[in-house]
Amino acid sequence: MTPGSLANTKVVSGYSPQMTSNQDLSTTVPDRSGPLAPLRTVANMCNAGSCPTVYVSGAGDSARLVVQGYAVPADRAGIAVPDGEMLVEIPLDLLTEAARNLSGDLA
Repeated sequence: MTPGSLANTKVVSGYSPQMTSNQDLSTTVPDRSGPLAPLRTVANMCNAGSCPTVYVSGAGDSARLVVQGYAVPADRAGIAVPDGEMLVEIPLDLLTEAARNLSGDLA
């Protein structure tokens, strides 16, 4: 990772990955070693379960989104992706539907 490579990052779910180039990733990435809470479907593109889907795991401040989508190689996207992370592509309509469905849960 090069200095400035996170210049276009956005805050997601209260997590901001902004760091200097000499910071250890383990100090900024939430612990993912334990099991996930059961997944609840928030939005999907079909009824078969084998298509892009947005799930929510947990509730309240510990709630996390889990996204099933099409894998996008980091080199195709032209960005560096840290070990343990991957890029997935989902239709914008799916994310819009998920936000609409979650808006009642977050109010």
